[in-house]
Amino acid sequence: MPIATIHSLDNEGRGITRSAEGKAVFVEGALPGEEVDYTVVRKKKTYEQAQIRQIVRASAQRVTPRCAFFEKCGGCSMQHLDSNAQAAVKQRVLENALWHIARLKPGIIYPAIVGAPWGYRYRARIGVRYVPSKGGVLVGFHEKRSSYIADMTSCQILPPHISDMLLPLRELIDGLSVRERLPQIEIAIGDTETVLVFRNLVDVEPADIARLRSFAETHAIQVWLQPSGPASAYRVHPESAPALTYSMPEFGVTMTFRPNDFTQVNVPINRVLMRRSMHLLDPQPGERIADLFCGLGNFSLPIARSGATVIGVEGSDALVARAAENARANGLAERTEFYAANLFEATEDSIAALGKLDKLLIDPPRDGAMAVVRALGPDAPRRIVYVSCNPASLARDAAVLVYEKGYWLKGAGIANMFPQTSHVESIALFERD
Repeated sequence: MPIATIHSLDNEGRGITRSAEGKAVFVEGALPGEEVDYTVVRKKKTYEQAQIRQIVRASAQRVTPRCAFFEKCGGCSMQHLDSNAQAAVKQRVLENALWHIARLKPGIIYPAIVGAPWGYRYRARIGVRYVPSKGGVLVGFHEKRSSYIADMTSCQILPPHISDMLLPLRELIDGLSVRERLPQIEIAIGDTETVLVFRNLVDVEPADIARLRSFAETHAIQVWLQPSGPASAYRVHPESAPALTYSMPEFGVTMTFRPNDFTQVNVPINRVLMRRSMHLLDPQPGERIADLFCGLGNFSLPIARSGATVIGVEGSDALVARAAENARANGLAERTEFYAANLFEATEDSIAALGKLDKLLIDPPRDGAMAVVRALGPDAPRRIVYVSCNPASLARDAAVLVYEKGYWLKGAGIANMFPQTSHVESIALFERD
């Protein structure tokens, strides 16, 4: 069997080596610097996928996974790598993407933003499945590269009070009439409230409602049902309860959100990422700054607090409404404007219609912001802060900004928003004369 040295990790946390034929080989569970004996499990024309048979020489940074379910559960992929080393590995993933995709090196590598390695996940979507052969209902993340639900009874990346709820949730759902028609639970945790949204594909009977209410009271949470799309979600118990909120005390901002709204998973890291974003953007009173893919105003409101005028653009009408509500609640309505628009179809005319901009913040989903960066005209702002959840799409967009639009990549770095996973959140600064 092949024995090879692992030289890096890919975006999914797999070790990368080369076969005798020069093809990339992605080895599940291998770490940089290790020598491994591997078995190829899938062959493609340009690459191969493999699994470890034996670790011949282990990395000094290899550790015993903290979670008993790590080998099967797909919620994490890097628990076998020391938590302190994960940020450095993710920084290398970012640098490799920028170089191999865009032939770019940042002028400055920003220090990695890191935080608590466990119990950080304030947002999650967990699966539910009734499996009689395994004793009833399973509640948890999917197994690695599988549609099956992992047979897990605790989770180290969920807050302890949610981890402790996994077994009680099994018992709860196993006793519901809709246990075979309840595929997932959305978890949303705010500063003071915890919400569980049960996705019900059929109507819930009165006896089920009674059980859900009792569960909510026992665990001091809010229980919601979602019979259709996200907008259909409604609170079951308690009848009256505070809204979900998260605060950014440094900027005097409190954000209100619904449990189905997109918000950052890791609230403490989001606060530090916000601080760095504001430092790089350096918003000043009187400036006009656009926040593209603004969501419910996560970046818009701190920018407005500086005295700048913010134009937020987002594809979701519901999030645009939420952003405007948050601006009013924080006393920032006069310095904010929010619009709904499909930024994946942005044109030079649509970007120019936003008016003269001094600076720009972009925080797109995984696909990136290619239409936006291509639409930037001669009068585009001199400074762009780009927050990314995908190094590859950031690199593609960076190539356009640098080689076609005349920007310099002044700096880039990562925020370890999802410890124990291969997810890489990053931030980059672009400037032009």
